[in-house]
Amino acid sequence: MLGSFSYCNPTKLYFGAGAVEYLNDELPKYGKNVVLIYGAGSIKKNGIYDKVCEILKANGKCVTEISGVMPNPTLNKLYEGVDTARKAKADLLLAVGGGSVCDYAKAVSVSVNCDDDPWEKYYVRFEEPTCKIVPVGCVLTMTGTGSEMNAGSVITNTDTKMKVGHVFASEEVMPKFSVLDPEYTLTLPRYQMAAGIYDIFNHICEQYFSGEDDNTSDYIAEGLMRSLLHSSRIANKDMQNYEARSNIMWTATWALNTLISRGKSTDWMVHMLGQAVGAHTNATHGMTLSAVSLAYYRHILPYGLKKFVRFAENVWNIDGAGKTDEQTAFEGLSAMESWMKEMGLAMSISELGVTEDMIEKVADSVLVLTGGYKPLDRDEIVKVLKDSL
Repeated sequence: MLGSFSYCNPTKLYFGAGAVEYLNDELPKYGKNVVLIYGAGSIKKNGIYDKVCEILKANGKCVTEISGVMPNPTLNKLYEGVDTARKAKADLLLAVGGGSVCDYAKAVSVSVNCDDDPWEKYYVRFEEPTCKIVPVGCVLTMTGTGSEMNAGSVITNTDTKMKVGHVFASEEVMPKFSVLDPEYTLTLPRYQMAAGIYDIFNHICEQYFSGEDDNTSDYIAEGLMRSLLHSSRIANKDMQNYEARSNIMWTATWALNTLISRGKSTDWMVHMLGQAVGAHTNATHGMTLSAVSLAYYRHILPYGLKKFVRFAENVWNIDGAGKTDEQTAFEGLSAMESWMKEMGLAMSISELGVTEDMIEKVADSVLVLTGGYKPLDRDEIVKVLKDSL
């Protein structure tokens, strides 16, 4: 393990059935003004909203709400939330929902006391907060992003067609606490479950497909992938299987709480490609990732052949005996493709609304990162997108 690093993750987790009751332990630590943040209203149908409000009331909190946070939170919605939180003099932002709601709460938290435009400061110049950050807590209702235990936040600018993520360096941006009850995920539609599962898987891949040293982080990543494959197949057949869904939820957290990125570079180009597709189509995040993954990995495979062979053998149980490294590596990706189809994932960007005449504009929205095996130039971005059609 050749890299040097520091590691700290201050988020406290409460995991398991009935974990929402631990809000009673956390809420007294913060002032009376709580801004409750949630999405389109599904939490009102499944009873989570009523339970959270009951606990907030029992703890004497003054509650202001921000509702209607969309799956790809927009900049205009961020401005609205900042205004609401300022007027409420928020002492705590409590996000109840999936990763987008948690992402959004973190974006609000660093913007409430910011004198600059948050888009320009955080998502164009990628600066760090210099203002007081409002604490965030999360009650997670779907899995995938890992936002419950990291400092990342993704916002979409609908005017510029840019969907940009900022992983903040400050530990203060991380949620102070997160409540993870796997039962809350059992009501998700199959499409959303599958999208979340692939988001988890690709988070691991983004950190796995980089570097060639003997790195402990890669061994952990392989274990997480194998666990996810096992549990996803069970959940796909029985969506009410609590054990499988709890394992998926726990894997999602460890896939992106920065642990498996320690000591190595990371790629993230599948996310850059997928987020560009999402900015132009508003498609579900996990599906944008699945739609571009195979084309991207087949493109970079020759540059990271050794790791793709390891991926085939250690994750997909491909026997490389009597085969070239290229054959083994491509068999691994074929096994991955079969699993993706089994899960009902989007296998092309055309399924998500991208047409050939949109490719150049989507390519304009792709941010190029350099942590993977082959930094893409403009022509390669266009090729991967065309191959994803």
